[in-house]
Amino acid sequence: MNNPLSQPASYKYLDIVASFFVGILIVSNIASSAKIADTGMTIFGIPLVFDGGTILFPLVYVLGDVLTEVYGFKTARRVIWTGFAAMALTTLVFFVLGKLPAEAYWEETAGTDAYNAILGGMSYGGIVLASLSAYLAGEFTNAAILSKLKVMMKGRKLWVRTIGSSLVGQLLDTMIFVFIATLTGVFEWAIFWSLVLTNYILKCGIEALVTPFTYWASRFLKRKEGIDVYDNV
Repeated sequence: MNNPLSQPASYKYLDIVASFFVGILIVSNIASSAKIADTGMTIFGIPLVFDGGTILFPLVYVLGDVLTEVYGFKTARRVIWTGFAAMALTTLVFFVLGKLPAEAYWEETAGTDAYNAILGGMSYGGIVLASLSAYLAGEFTNAAILSKLKVMMKGRKLWVRTIGSSLVGQLLDTMIFVFIATLTGVFEWAIFWSLVLTNYILKCGIEALVTPFTYWASRFLKRKEGIDVYDNV
């Protein structure tokens, strides 16, 4: 089988996929702190509301699946840690920015209170702990399960492997994120189950809908890179 670390310089598209992975991860986390949306629908009386990052965040899992499927768990793990470092740096920037004195005209037209209510959420201890913990637990679980299933299923039925691993990874991600964020006062307990249910349904639903892209991207990269890694360790 191919070794994902044998010829890293020969990978033509790894840096592109990894860049999109990290970029989408950061933008989705900013969106999560920026707005909570209401679909206006309910399931068993539970309102379906979700944080803004839910729209984009499933693509992180899609790209994580592609990375694991094509380049293997070891390479995916390196990209996951890179995303973690980028999120931590982003958090630090928003924290420092929030502490800097505001210019008079900006304070009058926008204001520190507005910043703290929206973008400042990225630097709050609760949202930071929730985001980083959920991300690591969900992404590593997703990648590990997908990697093991690929060996067990001998590379067949990619859709079963990606959706199956994501159902577990997204559940962990959603539960940990909403629980820690609610426990630390970022969200209200009154909308806990609404956020968990809606986020999980949307995340898994979006990823299932883009399964054709996952197939196409995996096949394209395997052909162009000349690799198809099985993690037999």
